[in-house]
Amino acid sequence: MSAETGLRETQRRRTRRALLDAALSELAERSLGSLGLREVTRAAGVAPTAFYRHFRGMDELGTVLVEEALASLHGTVREILAATGDAERRGEAAVRLIAELVRSRPAHVRFLVRERHGGVPAVREAIAAQLDVLADETGAALGSDPVSAGWDRDDVTMLSRLLVDHMFMTASAFLTASLREEDWSAATGTALAQLRLIHLGRVHWAS
Repeated sequence: MSAETGLRETQRRRTRRALLDAALSELAERSLGSLGLREVTRAAGVAPTAFYRHFRGMDELGTVLVEEALASLHGTVREILAATGDAERRGEAAVRLIAELVRSRPAHVRFLVRERHGGVPAVREAIAAQLDVLADETGAALGSDPVSAGWDRDDVTMLSRLLVDHMFMTASAFLTASLREEDWSAATGTALAQLRLIHLGRVHWAS
């Protein structure tokens, strides 16, 4: 790669990042469906025509934001599920993971919470697809766990989706506490208590 080509590629990446960051900033108080391309490019400081060098439209920009927010979770979730230890330790690790996601990417989490049932079909589908993958990975780990021995596949799937929904709900609770400038201890306590309840139900479940 020549120096000139490398410079162009660096600039391309910077512009793409500027567009994503500008969109996240604009989405702080509004939905993706109400956000226009020109508003994003103006906030990013680039010409509207430059947008199409990076994204086919606002739908694609939204799906990229979804991937940024959730794709990195897969490896960490697998590590938590594969770790030895009791259910309480696993639960604590999972809640810490969610809290760290909200702390490190609050704008992404706010976007996910708003758009999961929002008005842009492609983004709704992207979020659902990422959560489905997380549920499948969780189910694969839970299915081989002794506590789930003899369970029907449908019951394992039900449990994994329940846990993924809990993860999303916990992220929303942490985000709300952060926006209200409240301590996170109450949300943490609730999340851990809910996981203990789920685990007790799991132990006594007759598949």
